[in-house]
Amino acid sequence: MKCPFCNNNDTKVIDSRGQDDNSVIRRRRVCESCGKRFTTYERIDMIPITVIKSDGTREIFDKSKVMNGIMKSCNKRPVTAQQIQDLVDDIENTLMGTGDREVESKQIGNMVMDRLKEVDEVAYVRFASVYRQFKDINTFIDELEKLLIEKKQG
Repeated sequence: MKCPFCNNNDTKVIDSRGQDDNSVIRRRRVCESCGKRFTTYERIDMIPITVIKSDGTREIFDKSKVMNGIMKSCNKRPVTAQQIQDLVDDIENTLMGTGDREVESKQIGNMVMDRLKEVDEVAYVRFASVYRQFKDINTFIDELEKLLIEKKQG
């Protein structure tokens, strides 16, 4: 690491500590030439995920949009804020873990529905009704029947 005071390339780490749940490492360094101390921070440089929407437009993945959609479907349901946060974190981690830099919004919606189904079936149906744009009561009933069949099989 280059010294910010004398531009010497020879510095030594004297202390390292994790910060922010070990997602950032703080390092205290000393310059071997001038003896001055300074701090550096090391963090993972994440490449943002691009979401391809159904109309073909692209936008950067926004975790808060997923969170808001899930919160609306869980309104007045026995789902804790921690469960919602864990669900959103799991979706984000899964997306980051694929290595793909582009993902279709349809894939994200399906991930949300799969996870909501396990957490709260009513919240799942609420989310699905908006996400799949149910046209009438028959579409709604079809989704409920699929859910009942899955429940009987599982």
